[in-house]
Order: sequence, then structure tokens, then C-alpha cells
Amino acid sequence: MSHLDKYFLPYQQAWINDRSRKKIMEKSRRTGITHAQAYEDVRDCVEKTVPKVWFSSADESAAKEYIEDAGRFAKIFNVGAKKLGEVILDEIKGIKALQIDLDNGTKLHALTSNPKAFRSKGGKVVLDEFAFHDDAKTMWKAAKPAITWGFPVRIISTHNGVNSYYNEWFIKRIKEGDLNGWSHHKVDIMKALDQGLLDKILRRETTLAERQAWLDSEREDMTEEDFNEEYMCIPQDEKSAFLSYEMLAAVEDSSVLWIGDYLPENSTGPLYLGKDIARKEHLSVKWLYEKIGPILFTRKIIVEQNMRFRHQQETLYEILRHPAFRRACIDQTGIGMNLTEDAIIDFGQYRVEGITFTGPAKEQLAYGLRTKIDKREVVIPSDPAIRKDLHSVKKIVTPHGNIRFDQDSMSKKNTDGHGDRFWAAALGVEAAKSYSGDVSVSSRGRRETSRILAGYE
Repeated sequence: MSHLDKYFLPYQQAWINDRSRKKIMEKSRRTGITHAQAYEDVRDCVEKTVPKVWFSSADESAAKEYIEDAGRFAKIFNVGAKKLGEVILDEIKGIKALQIDLDNGTKLHALTSNPKAFRSKGGKVVLDEFAFHDDAKTMWKAAKPAITWGFPVRIISTHNGVNSYYNEWFIKRIKEGDLNGWSHHKVDIMKALDQGLLDKILRRETTLAERQAWLDSEREDMTEEDFNEEYMCIPQDEKSAFLSYEMLAAVEDSSVLWIGDYLPENSTGPLYLGKDIARKEHLSVKWLYEKIGPILFTRKIIVEQNMRFRHQQETLYEILRHPAFRRACIDQTGIGMNLTEDAIIDFGQYRVEGITFTGPAKEQLAYGLRTKIDKREVVIPSDPAIRKDLHSVKKIVTPHGNIRFDQDSMSKKNTDGHGDRFWAAALGVEAAKSYSGDVSVSSRGRRETSRILAGYE
């Protein structure tokens, strides 16, 4: 068995075996890419294809881990190595590095995250967690000349926002074909699991169910954006649409809606409704789902504008009276309170729930809809107005770290929806999620009161 087969998973081997001069990696956290990089660097030093390696990470502990790995790999290659610990490279500038000297005269250095450390240096450059360096642009400006004489460069990182220098200058331009000469690798957590990551962690072969359970545990207590960035190689973009056009296209179906103005008397599955209420400026929208298995099929979208509340109530009650109707969630904020209260009185609080649009409530609703779309468990009509309205909602993080959802300036000028369909669709998903079945009451049997009175006169 070779070194690679013994110590590395397929995606790590693919990275090590790629001898391109310039390589860049998008990676999930804790997938062992830096570990593989240490092996590659020791190999290059042993083969004397490089005289020195200059490794820099945004995290001091990562630099120490890299040096430890390099020392172990030196033993595997059966080459003598001296760990010199921390050495001073420039006393005046206060530049230090952890260093290993191999017997063949080559050296490996793990530098601090300081662009000045690369000045007057030459050799192989490795920039680890590049997106998290304090000044990645200045770091690259200082590091690039170190490889001028044909030495290789490696950039490895998890994402740190869509506007990071790592993503804007490198990843985006490489994918768009504007930056040539780079070998691009990408390892998200799904790829790592498929290629044996959990097997390696647990030191045994794992089942698909075990891998899914492990992934679910990693996802716990994380927002979808944080999980996507840390594990799925998807950079966060606070200014981008909460639901991208690609996401929406994946769940669109041109024939999903029921045809005609009326609801069919019979349906295959139970019906769930979301209603966003408006009177004049915005649209009042009813979004009706039919649930078949885990999938919510959009069957009716009723859009009303400048419609009297009396008429809105009539069209609402037509749905609530349907035999297959199970539950509705209605926006009861402001003008929606009266209509919601009447519906609860007439149909019961187990079938109609009023939701006040607070910040936390809107966040829960928005992520509920997005999760169903991510899982392909909702089907929506293929319609430009619907698509544009769903796409218009943005997630915005305030300077104080609070999350709110709003439409961009162009969408606010659009008269054909202000995210009203988005919130109706989200309310419908919430209705289906919160419904747990009709309430039933069963008798415990007739009480035998004669036994209670036995012995008494």
C-alpha cells in the first residue's frame, strides 16, 4: 500500500497528485486538506523540487498543526528532520516562524499572518485559510513575488463571505474564465463524506444512515447560511436574494396549479393555506398547498388588490370549508387581526392560526420555506411574476447583528408584488408543518357509580 492509499482519502489524494504550479482549494471545515498539504510540501522538499516552503495561516494553532504534520511525514519519507521550533526571521520587523530543516538542505516554515513575512523570500508559497487573513489582498501582493522563479503556490480556504478577496479575486474569476492558469479544487462536506471522511473519523466503515445522522448533528444550532459557508463551500451574501433563481427553477412546474376558479370537491391529499393580508398598497395573497407524501404542491394562488375585507373573507372561507382543508396560517399583523379573529371563531384555533410578523417570526417563516425548497419538497408554478416576487426578498443583517427580511429597492417600486407571494407561500409551509391532525376525544367508558356508593346508606 502506498503512502497515499494508507493515509489519505480520494479527494486528498487528488489534491496531492495535482502537480500544477498554481492550485486553489474551496473546502469545508475539518476535511484534512491542510494535513494533505503538509504531505505534499514534505514530498516536494524530499524530491528537492523546491528549496523552501513558506506556509502562512490566519490561525496560529493551524501553523503549529501544520509543522507537527510535516514532522511526522518526514519520518514516513525516511528523511532526517530537525524541528527548530520558533525562529526569528527578521528581528527588526519582529517576524517569526516555526521551522523544520530537512537533512537535504530544504526547509519548511510556518509563518504568522503578516504580509511583511514574505518580503525578500523565495520558494513555494502556501496560503492557508486565505479568506480569513486580516488583509488578504496585501498578503497576496507580498507573497506573489516569492514564486517568481517558477515555484508553486497553493491557496486553501473555507469561504468568508461573497465579497472576500479570496472569492472575488480568485474563485469567482476562475469560475468565470477570467483568471487562467489555476487548477481549481472544491471539497464540500458531502463530497468528503461520500469519499470516507466519517469512516476515517470513526475508524470503521459507516452506513448511509450513520453519515446522515452525523451530518444532521453538525448542522444543529447553525443557521443555513453558516452551515453552507462552513461546510458546503457556499459564501454568504447578505445582499443577494434569499431564494435564488436557480433554487426556484429547481422546484417549478408549469402544470402544478388546479385549472379554473373553483376548488375541486375531491383532492388526493390534505390542503394547507397561507394568507398574507393587504388592503390597498400591497397584494393580498392566498397560497394553497396540497400535501402528497412529503411534497407540498401549489394548487391555487389567489391574488387580490384593493379588495374589500368582506370579499377577502368570502374567498378565504370558501377554502376553509373545503372537506380536505386542514390548517391555515394567516398574517394577523395590523389590518389582518379582525379577519384572523373571525376565522378562528368560525373554524377553530386548531384549524386557523394567526401569526404576527415580528422579526423572529419572519425569520422562522422565511427559513421554513427555504428549507422545503432546498429539499425539493415544495412545487411552485412556473410563472415570471411569482418567480420575481419570491426572488425579491432579501436577508439583511443590521449593524447590530439583527436579521430582517426586506425587498430590494427595485422590487419595492414594482407594483406586481412586494414579497407578498413569498410570505403567503411561507405561511402555507408553516401551516403544513405545525398541523398534527384533527383533535379527537375518546371516552374512558361509563363510570360504575354504584361501586363508589357501596356500603353507604
